[in-house]
Amino acid sequence: MSISITSPEVQTRDHRLGTVADFHGSAKQILELSNERKLGGNPRRFSQCSDCSQRLCEGQLYIIRGAAVVVHSPIGCCSPEIMQINSRVFGKIRGLEPNDVHVICSNISVKDTVYGGLEKLRIAIDEAKRRFNPTAIFIQSSCAAGIVGDDIESVADEKQDEYGIPIIPTYCEGFKSKTWASGFDASFHGILRKVVKPCRKRDENLVNVINFYGVDTFSPLLAKLNLKTNLILPHSTVEQLTYLSEALCTTQICETLGTYVCAALEEKFGVIQLKSNSPYGRNWTDEWIRALAKVSKREELGEEVIAKEHARIKDEFEKIRSELAGKKAYIFAGDSFSHIFAVLMHEFGLEVCGITSLHHDQVRDSSAEELNTLKQMIDEIGDVPNMTICNKQPFLMTKILKKYDVDILVSRHFNTGVVGTELGIPSLNVADPNSIMGYDGLLHFGRLVLKTIRAKNFYRTIGEHAKLPYSKWWIENPNPYHFGN
Repeated sequence: MSISITSPEVQTRDHRLGTVADFHGSAKQILELSNERKLGGNPRRFSQCSDCSQRLCEGQLYIIRGAAVVVHSPIGCCSPEIMQINSRVFGKIRGLEPNDVHVICSNISVKDTVYGGLEKLRIAIDEAKRRFNPTAIFIQSSCAAGIVGDDIESVADEKQDEYGIPIIPTYCEGFKSKTWASGFDASFHGILRKVVKPCRKRDENLVNVINFYGVDTFSPLLAKLNLKTNLILPHSTVEQLTYLSEALCTTQICETLGTYVCAALEEKFGVIQLKSNSPYGRNWTDEWIRALAKVSKREELGEEVIAKEHARIKDEFEKIRSELAGKKAYIFAGDSFSHIFAVLMHEFGLEVCGITSLHHDQVRDSSAEELNTLKQMIDEIGDVPNMTICNKQPFLMTKILKKYDVDILVSRHFNTGVVGTELGIPSLNVADPNSIMGYDGLLHFGRLVLKTIRAKNFYRTIGEHAKLPYSKWWIENPNPYHFGN
């Protein structure tokens, strides 16, 4: 589909990609319905919790080095503390100097939501410039600012002319989308629109890698192909973002995170979007290296790397697999990572009893089938008869997990693994997805799974003493989907 980076806002995933957060069926059924954009389901009549597009956007913008963020919201919608920890901890992991987040909230009040809060926005921008002297300022909208209809765009243009630096609105109001991943697109759209400049000279050895914060496992692997890594977004400098257009190609660690920006860089700036699965597990990492080798004209070297890496990890991989084969797993993660975890489990011989994805995009910003992780998962491991699309909802997950006798629950997002732990299920939360990427990451993942399953008595003890907060009626209700889905 055509992408417009001149428009102030990117369409939410609900409208652009037909994203859903409520469904239950098989993996093949979800894929078939998605192919015709007919995936629906009954809207949930009760929701215990969810997440917010604004929070996902802040996770991207707060850790850009050299930039400041003005959050145009009530003070309760501004939460830099977690990002401050991430900036320092994960920055140190990557060998970077400690970096404080530079965030100011306009602190709009009830009165401002009646009469408008643009004057407070101007004051906040001025203060950000005075206090931090940034090379760019991002303005993060909010539900309150969106509902009142503040003309953020005009203030951004006014202040950009005054200060001579990019001032970038990002429209990530939570009420606009039921899919919090729309916040990723909002942050990247602002960067593409106001920061990225046309290519001066293409660097045929440079690869943009769209990733989350975490260890840098990409650079050592790409170095084997004599390629350089440009890690985007957390910890990037404004200058790095300015010249995203000069890389040979762009790849991503997670299709949910990165396919919008990858597709836009290809369509608008001529940077090749790597048409390959993300590099998880042996088979998908092999495909990824071959795709990189092809676009960089290093096919022979790529095959050498694959052969050497397979030989290097073979003994430990087989040892871990011999201990894990036949175990049963349940997966609870985001759209792409639920498919990635399923493939990793399959490689180690575990049976995937069921999957819960936090949302599902029926289509993608790229038509390349190689980027359809659900289809690629099915091709790799076969159908998964029990697959639920559910935006967290612990009350529902508790019921689903009670149906299965699994040896491990693997989750991706914070606070999701606790659902399994309370039931006495060994639960692994993969907080740093970078760490399980590639061949070394495959071994690291296997070690984590093995370590978690070996601690089954610890989890069983917790389950025996944990008290669930649900009524007897709900615990005994035979239908997990009583409230829709």
